[in-house]
Amino acid sequence: MVAIDVRSRRAGRDLRKVGFYDPLKNQTYLNVPAILYFFEKGAQPTGTVHDILNKAGVFTELRLNQRQFT
Repeated sequence: MVAIDVRSRRAGRDLRKVGFYDPLKNQTYLNVPAILYFFEKGAQPTGTVHDILNKAGVFTELRLNQRQFT
C-alpha cells in the first residue's frame, strides 16, 4: 500500500509506502502512524484498502485520535 498524490500520474512516484497485504499468506503490515498522518491530510483510500484498514481497526484509532483534538 502506498500514498500517492492525486495530482500525479497513475503510475507516478509514491509519496510513501504505508503497508502491505499478502492475501495468500494472510499477512498484513500497516504503518499506522503514517496512515493516520495521510488521512489527517485528506487522503482517501481505495475500496480494497478501506476494507483492509477497517478489518485492522485503523478507523477506530483514527476516531480516537480525532476525539483527543476536539
